Amino acid sequence: MGIHIGTSGWSYEHWDGVLYPPGLPRWHRLSHYVSRFETVELNASFYRWPRDSSFASWRRRLPPGFRLSVKAPRGLTHGKQLYAPEAWIERIASGWHELGDKRAVLLVQLPPSLERDDARLDYFLARLPDWIPVAVEFRHPSWHDERVFRILEAHRAAYCVMSGANLPCVLRVTGPIAYVRLHGPDHNWLYGGSYSDSDLTWWADRIREWRDTGTEVYVYFNNDGEGNAVRNADTLRSLIG
Repeated sequence: MGIHIGTSGWSYEHWDGVLYPPGLPRWHRLSHYVSRFETVELNASFYRWPRDSSFASWRRRLPPGFRLSVKAPRGLTHGKQLYAPEAWIERIASGWHELGDKRAVLLVQLPPSLERDDARLDYFLARLPDWIPVAVEFRHPSWHDERVFRILEAHRAAYCVMSGANLPCVLRVTGPIAYVRLHGPDHNWLYGGSYSDSDLTWWADRIREWRDTGTEVYVYFNNDGEGNAVRNADTLRSLIG
């Protein structure tokens, strides 16, 4: 079991001069990213689910050992709000199959407006193929309950540990994978600010604790502004060693 650290997305104009050489064409960004990191979280899939051919292309382009986590489409999470998920699950599974040995975790981020519904969550997870590792990010506070954690445990699904403005930071592992999204240390704005070295040292200790219990850990920085995610991911990797 290992630790995988990266960023949420890779194609940002304001990363020129931070991660990318100034003027680097956008179609070369992924090839440059993979020279620095071994995992990334695909967020564009939330807005438009990619074609199967796109997943097959990523499988060919990504280097051995690289892992791609993929954010579930908003049509499923925010439109349907997990209701009657079968058609979306079929599309997700088809793309996931094409991704092959480059796949990591499917991130299911629920909207802040969706209150706790144990039956709906259980129904969705029961129908998701067991060969698709899944992490669920809850944005409504009603979900943070022991009975919800038990549903995740029953399906070996990961609870998404969060850090960010007005988000609860609950250190809970509910399956073989720990999934962490670091949305920034700013107390007023999501995705803002840069984590201090002391903050990152604290996270490094938690991550090592999970790793040492046999848990595979995925960590993604989502504070992309000013390249903070890149710098924070580099620092965390150096702290972990």
